[in-house]
Amino acid sequence: MSRISVRGFAVASATAVTTVGAVVGVASGGAQQPANDFEAAAGEATLLADIPAGQQAQVQTASLAQQADAQSIAADAVTKKAVEEAARKAAAEAATEKKAAAEKAAEQAEREAKERKEAEEKASRSETRDATSFATQSSYTVAQVQAMARQMVPADQFQCFSNIVNHESTWNYRASNPSSGAYGLVQALPGSKMASAGADWQTNPATQIKWGLNYMDQRYGSPCGAWSFWQANNWY
Repeated sequence: MSRISVRGFAVASATAVTTVGAVVGVASGGAQQPANDFEAAAGEATLLADIPAGQQAQVQTASLAQQADAQSIAADAVTKKAVEEAARKAAAEAATEKKAAAEKAAEQAEREAKERKEAEEKASRSETRDATSFATQSSYTVAQVQAMARQMVPADQFQCFSNIVNHESTWNYRASNPSSGAYGLVQALPGSKMASAGADWQTNPATQIKWGLNYMDQRYGSPCGAWSFWQANNWY
């Protein structure tokens, strides 16, 4: 496209605008454009008329193509922005759903682990012997008393139970505290509390173990719970 043709189209456009503006100004009663403006427009129109008709069409076509390109670029930008926003929103929703699924899975795993632990503890307790399953004797050695406890206390709780008995009575089932009245392996206070586990609470270590285990379970949840409390307070 020649430099003259482009200028010619620009001049034609300016002339048209100027002319229309002048007419509108007169029709509305406004001030008329100076005479020299009309003269300039007339001169520019003469320049446009000097350009061959074919070149004028080329100039007009090029201008329309540029406008179409600009509109297309603007539309592409809007579309791109909408696509990016939709992708961002979808990614955020996916992340939220993934987080919720992970939290739900963690809760399920925790619940299953808790149920499994409770089942194992229940099974462990069902395998332990009851106090009445031991033959009564006139006296018991420390080794015999400990053997009873191993058969009555769940395996995973025995060490905690043993720690408390070691501190309270050193496994002496006849241990008595004259100042407080505490008695037996677990130093029940008063000792007569152990009658709930059996009338022979004073002489049968199995009865004392049964009562002590029930006490620890009910008050602290388990012998290990009781041992944790004992470590913090030196009593339970």
